[in-house]
Amino acid sequence: MLLQILVAMKAMPLYCVLPTLSEYMVQKGWTRCFSAISDVGWVLYIFYISIYLVICEFGIYWMHRELHDIKPLYKYLHATHHIYNKQNTLSPFAGLAFHPLDGILQALPHVIALFLVPTQLMTHMVLLFCEGVWTANIHDCVHGDVWPVMGAGYHTIHHTTYRHNYGHYTIWMDWMFGTLRYPEEDMKKAN
Repeated sequence: MLLQILVAMKAMPLYCVLPTLSEYMVQKGWTRCFSAISDVGWVLYIFYISIYLVICEFGIYWMHRELHDIKPLYKYLHATHHIYNKQNTLSPFAGLAFHPLDGILQALPHVIALFLVPTQLMTHMVLLFCEGVWTANIHDCVHGDVWPVMGAGYHTIHHTTYRHNYGHYTIWMDWMFGTLRYPEEDMKKAN
């Protein structure tokens, strides 16, 4: 666990590059961000945030999957995170113990979404913060089993098989692209 903390602390300053860059692009007016929900109204705000989340879910799924499938990316970037692969070595700190470029690549869909869909700036910033909380949560080995949430049970399977459960907040992308493996299936096989 100490190694996980050290790796996370070394990478943390570089993780700040992407939110800083995205805020700079917003301030320059290069994105489709807006300041207040009243600028678009609640109905459009909910519609836009739904599209934003789908873009992020899709983008993070594929970014994570490619970090596994493209061997040099795995070897030089993502393997740093996967040295914590057994249930007894996973901890919330493992969720932030990434190579800095790996962490930036997996957060990139949040920034790409700013160019594709109108997004309220504070919502974007809150979702980036939630990213860190969520990442810690899915590495704590405590499976909450709330459908369709990609909880720790699903992500622990990812850390032990390498070929399943690449998704982010939900299991939908894994279901859609055939990489979903349910924690219940693993429990049955273990018994």
